[in-house]
Amino acid sequence: MLNKRTTEVYALGQHISMSAHKARRVIDQIRGRSYEETLMILELMPYRACYPIFKLVYSAAANASFNMGSNEANLVISKAEVNEGTIVKRSKPRARGRSFAIQKPTCHITVVMKDISLDEYIETDSITWSQKKKKDTTMSYYDMYSNGGTWDKK
Repeated sequence: MLNKRTTEVYALGQHISMSAHKARRVIDQIRGRSYEETLMILELMPYRACYPIFKLVYSAAANASFNMGSNEANLVISKAEVNEGTIVKRSKPRARGRSFAIQKPTCHITVVMKDISLDEYIETDSITWSQKKKKDTTMSYYDMYSNGGTWDKK
C-alpha cells in the first residue's frame, strides 16, 4: 500500500506593503528554480520587492530543514504566487483645507518549496485483514439519568 508523503513546505508573507504587480515581476523570475540559484538571483536584482521575497524563500528553506530534515541543495521552488491584500487608505492634506486620498496597496506572497530527493509515495508494510487487531464491538449504552445528568444541579 502506498501512502503519500509530504514533500512540500511553504512560507507565507501577509500584508507586505507593495503592489502585487511589482512583486509578481520578481516572483516570475524565480518560479521553478533551485534554492541556491534563487538566492543569488534575488540578491542581484535591483527591485525593492526582492528583500521580502528573499526572506520568504529563506524561511521556507528553514521550514524544510526543520520539519522534513531535508538538505537545502535538494530544494526547488515548486509554486510561488502573489495575491492582492487589503488597501490601506490615508488622506493627505491639500490646499484650501481639502484632502487627497492616498491608497497604499498590500500583497500576500506564498512560496512553496519541494524536496526533489524525497519520493512522493512511501510503501507501508502490507498487513492482511486477518492480522489486524479486531476491535471490541460491544455496544455500551449511555444513561444520562443514572449519573445525575443535567437535572442534578444544586
